Amino acid sequence: MRGLAIALAIAAAGSAPAAFARDSLGIFSDWGAFRDPSVPRCYAIAKANPSTRERDYQPFATIGTWPKRNIRNQLHLRLSRKMAAKARISLRINGKYYPLDGGGGDAWSSDKTMDAAIVAAMRSARTMTVNSTDARGRRFFDTYTLAGAATAMDAATVGCARI
Repeated sequence: MRGLAIALAIAAAGSAPAAFARDSLGIFSDWGAFRDPSVPRCYAIAKANPSTRERDYQPFATIGTWPKRNIRNQLHLRLSRKMAAKARISLRINGKYYPLDGGGGDAWSSDKTMDAAIVAAMRSARTMTVNSTDARGRRFFDTYTLAGAATAMDAATVGCARI
């Protein structure tokens, strides 16, 4: 039930007309998969685990596919805080660290090769954690449970296969 509430809350974020344009492809534990035929794009998405720490934004992770742009399995993270200028961003999965690019409150991988490595690592891990330094110089981290992530990513890929 937590996964359904998380996915529906994320899907409803943004403007009301855009929220209704999304098709649910399924809820898989803590992850959901959606298709937005107006773009077109498909994506797997999850909120970060709850935290008692201060947050500027509601953090979430997406793995997106835009078939008409020939983009598949692209990572995007909305971080919980506004980052310091030129702050380093690191994603940890199964003890391996991936340096990310980003700015403001967003992070992403540097290229398709890194996207592929991150997605492969997500498939065999239980959690992933992104960390950086916020605009006030404080270290912060956002952790994600990866239960259901592989299935949601697969559903998103299949959801855009016919576009």
